[in-house]
Amino acid sequence: MVALVASTLFGGTPVFAQESARSGSVASLLEEVVVTARKREEGAQEVPLSVTAYNSDQIETLKIRDLFSLSTGMPNVVLDDVGTSRGTANFSIRGLGINSSIPGIDPTVGLFINGVYIGNNVGVVFDSFDLESIEVLRGPQGILFGRNVTGGAVLMNTRKPGDEFNATIKAAADTGEDGGWNRYLMGAVGGPVTDTFGARLTLYYNDDQGWFENQFDGQNVGKVEQMVARPTFTWAPTDTLDLVLRYEHADIEGDGPVAQSHRNGSGVDPLQFEPNGFAIPDRNSFDVAYDEVGYQDNESDFLTLQADQAVDLGDGTITAIYGWREGEGESRADIDGQPVWLFHAPAALETEQSSLEVRYTGTFNDRATVTTGLYYFENEINYDENRELGGIVLGGTRAFATFHGGGNLDIETYGLFTAVDYDLTDTLTLNAGIRFSYEEKQVEIATLPPSRDMPCSVISGTCTIDFTDKADWDSWAPKLGATYHISDDARVYAHWTRGFRSGGYNLRNTSVDPNDTPGPFDEEQVDNYEIGYKSTFGRGKLNAAVFYNEISDMQRELNKPGPIGVIQLIQNTADAEIFGVEIDTTYAILDNLLIFASLGYIDAEYSEVLIDLNEDGVIDSKDKQLDLPRAPEWTYSVGLSLDLDVGDWGYASSRVNYAYRDETAFTDSNLGYILEQEIVDAGIDLRSNDGVWTFSIYGKNLLDEVKHGGDTQLPPDLQGALPWGGTFSPLAKGRHYGAEVVYNF
Repeated sequence: MVALVASTLFGGTPVFAQESARSGSVASLLEEVVVTARKREEGAQEVPLSVTAYNSDQIETLKIRDLFSLSTGMPNVVLDDVGTSRGTANFSIRGLGINSSIPGIDPTVGLFINGVYIGNNVGVVFDSFDLESIEVLRGPQGILFGRNVTGGAVLMNTRKPGDEFNATIKAAADTGEDGGWNRYLMGAVGGPVTDTFGARLTLYYNDDQGWFENQFDGQNVGKVEQMVARPTFTWAPTDTLDLVLRYEHADIEGDGPVAQSHRNGSGVDPLQFEPNGFAIPDRNSFDVAYDEVGYQDNESDFLTLQADQAVDLGDGTITAIYGWREGEGESRADIDGQPVWLFHAPAALETEQSSLEVRYTGTFNDRATVTTGLYYFENEINYDENRELGGIVLGGTRAFATFHGGGNLDIETYGLFTAVDYDLTDTLTLNAGIRFSYEEKQVEIATLPPSRDMPCSVISGTCTIDFTDKADWDSWAPKLGATYHISDDARVYAHWTRGFRSGGYNLRNTSVDPNDTPGPFDEEQVDNYEIGYKSTFGRGKLNAAVFYNEISDMQRELNKPGPIGVIQLIQNTADAEIFGVEIDTTYAILDNLLIFASLGYIDAEYSEVLIDLNEDGVIDSKDKQLDLPRAPEWTYSVGLSLDLDVGDWGYASSRVNYAYRDETAFTDSNLGYILEQEIVDAGIDLRSNDGVWTFSIYGKNLLDEVKHGGDTQLPPDLQGALPWGGTFSPLAKGRHYGAEVVYNF
């Protein structure tokens, strides 16, 4: 389809391989990406892991502006924004994920930016620019990356100043059929300042005027304004020492979540629509009508310092990475999603984390490559959770009842790790490693129900703390495997590895049942058994993996209706087994025509259930038959990319991609679920031969698929009197089109 469109528009002739190497999409997408999946630089096809990686050219070719852009294009990978608090990551890989916006809940998929672990899932799925690479590692990565990577890890690396001066200015705008314009302005400039010192400055601005129309008042909603500044400095004071300093300041302001309420899994409609003159939204629509647009205001500062010192021992390198990140934010959301005031939720969050990793990597006797190191991490989280209920009773002038609480959480983690790759023969390599982790958490929590109509702030220290505790956990995470090199371009690998997800506490304690304590809940353990194949050939590559996971003490957030809105309990609910298959390939059909495809399959089931998941009063086979949340059975994608010559001036690169993801459960009770996804993206780039200009048009979600970040089930009534019902189901954008201009000099 794209080939026909591009040929019609530009009347072009094919750009063959030697020409497309200029920077054409076919050549770009065939490039092997250098990854750091094993804490050293290697080609993605050389690493005995399931990895999907993109370099800076590929990120530009595919128009990836945030991690959410990748949410339906990789096998068994779900990179979702939960939508409750905008930018909150609810990532799932191989059926292991979370469905929560509670600060302090530990992820199953760890996010690492420039080698630094991000210790909070709030405010991370916003637009990104000037990236060097994105790596998505599937399966437990506990040996080298620590705890909270039982599903996998996402590694993002920003660009550094290169050996030559370069600058880029990029402007873009897109819109939906009824929404406002979404405008971008981005720029980066950098290069060598002296023989040993380099600098780069990246600036980013996004003004989104809202894709959705709120039928409550006819206004556009979903607005956001984002500004990011990131200076980067490199210094090589000696021939053996390299230093990199990065600092990023981000300021993000916008509306609260776009709240849709539709019929819930118990068959109860949102009951305040029709009496107030509005139609009940269909879950397969973008219809919304809610009275509180809300807001979100986030600000963060992020500093990383990396030092690499070459040493004679094993011709190796000692690397030290220090990271510090501070963030604060306030938000307000309409949780009932209806045109009257039933449940509005203000919140505030302050976080501060710091970490230090020191490691050594070297090779001995041309056979043994050793990576070993120490890790320290600390994180302080302070959280205000507030609920304002029943404003409809007082004519919308103020809340009928308010509840206030939250918590303070201090985390301290230590790690010691070693990984060894030993060449037993020229074709057989042993892969082994082990990590010891120790973690301590200390918490203060103010439970919400006792605080009715007594406003307070945990952050300011004015709330009554009714729960304090401290707990610690230690664990050993081993790995044992082997890689057989069939040839220089093909290999098979097999391994067993174990990973852990941290135990902890629930900072959002909303239950009126005294037995529902905020913790501590215990660690989650995952044992992964995997066999994989990776090959590169003249016109492409083919990768495949088969895995089997055993999960013990699965850690879940139980999400269910409650007397003050929603109850969210974090408990160890079950043991489970997940079997899966992954295949991805890239193939150049012609020198200027490329196909890329992926396939993921998951068979996930409970082996033992510890909690009454379906809430029927008993723990039995019906609980075991439920679907695991965020574990879609099928994920697959297929895409085409074509380069066409456009006279002597330049060439056109066009692309189209189709991605599918099965319907999946959202709540453990299976009353809430996420619709299946069929996402089509397409675009055409017109590039000048000298690499200076690029003009692009693109379309995303061209089938106008409806996607919800969650499907929280709401109670049938408020305090036994006021009709309620429905769901809280924040919406993602539907179909939108755009244009972009890039100038390089």
